[in-house]
Amino acid sequence: MRPKISVLLPTFNEAENIEKCVSSIVKIFKDIEYEVIVIDDNSPDQTWAFVEKMNESNPRIKIMRRMTEKGLSSAIVSGMSSAEGEYFLVMDADLQHDEAILPQMIQKLEEGYDVAVGTRYANGGSTGTWSSLRKFLSVTANKFTKFILPINITDPMSGFFALKREIFFRTGDRINPRGFKILLEILGRMDNDIKIGEVPFHFRNRMHGETKINNSIARSFLVTVLDLRFGKWVSSTFLLYSLVGLSGVAVNLFGFILFESLGVKDLDTGFGLLPVFPSSVFFGIELSIVSNFILNNYFTFYENRYKRWDAIRGFVIFSGVSALGIFVQLGIFELLFYKALPRMDLEPRFEFRLLCDLVAISVAMFTNYFLNSNFTWLDIERRDR
Repeated sequence: MRPKISVLLPTFNEAENIEKCVSSIVKIFKDIEYEVIVIDDNSPDQTWAFVEKMNESNPRIKIMRRMTEKGLSSAIVSGMSSAEGEYFLVMDADLQHDEAILPQMIQKLEEGYDVAVGTRYANGGSTGTWSSLRKFLSVTANKFTKFILPINITDPMSGFFALKREIFFRTGDRINPRGFKILLEILGRMDNDIKIGEVPFHFRNRMHGETKINNSIARSFLVTVLDLRFGKWVSSTFLLYSLVGLSGVAVNLFGFILFESLGVKDLDTGFGLLPVFPSSVFFGIELSIVSNFILNNYFTFYENRYKRWDAIRGFVIFSGVSALGIFVQLGIFELLFYKALPRMDLEPRFEFRLLCDLVAISVAMFTNYFLNSNFTWLDIERRDR
């Protein structure tokens, strides 16, 4: 008989938690046709082996052991694609999600809601014993998401949710299974007429194992939000690159002001092209190049980032591209202001100088982005050949 409910548990190194988690789910649904699908990314602690053993006594407990693919979101999508239930329930296997609200989430779907979200921020929910910093980051991420995207729920960052089978298959071909917040991706791709219900729960402490949160989480979250909002028009990578570039302007000005306040003098070079070397300007430029490289390496191009001493090679290449960008900007400005404007009989007013410089900056930025994405941060496998 086809199960009514498919519970999906993405796992990686949850051997100490998986048996207790699955057992608690089985008790809740003992009177309902169900299946529990554990999608495991070939855990070194052999989480998959514990599930295989449980399957021997209960064939409704199933294991998908992924040997090559990695990632929480892609694991959930893989599980949904093979699930047979009418309703899909997604939760963590680390015992932090309260399985007691699963019947309430199913009830929401049966009442006509298309998606039911377990929320920590509605009345009756809580984040447990989170630190002040983690609460602040979570609340900030939620507010930022709701500001950028038309998602009107209290906890769009939740990893605890249920949805109807038909909703997934109606939306599945639009989902980009990256990062760790698949609910955000699903909600962002859904049609506007979708009904979403919420069920509050208390977030519990992890009893065993280690948290999967790492430094790439913020980057992954930002990429997802930007892609959902602007992906139809421009790549999220370019938007991140542009944000880094804007931060570089602030760093550049900071370096300039710092050297000026220290009283560092300009240098007489004796060269005709550059008779005076502006020390403060140069320091500001170089400081922004260092800042931009670090942010691009660990933020914009995170998947292809340079590691350890190899970062020196990456910085040298990036500096060369940045220097080329300066010459491109100067060349375009000279071409427009000193060559094009006189031919159009336009006076060399400040407004035209500013417009020419903006065009030159734009051309230089696109040139730098093309070279950095296709050369500096070339795909790791191709770069290391």
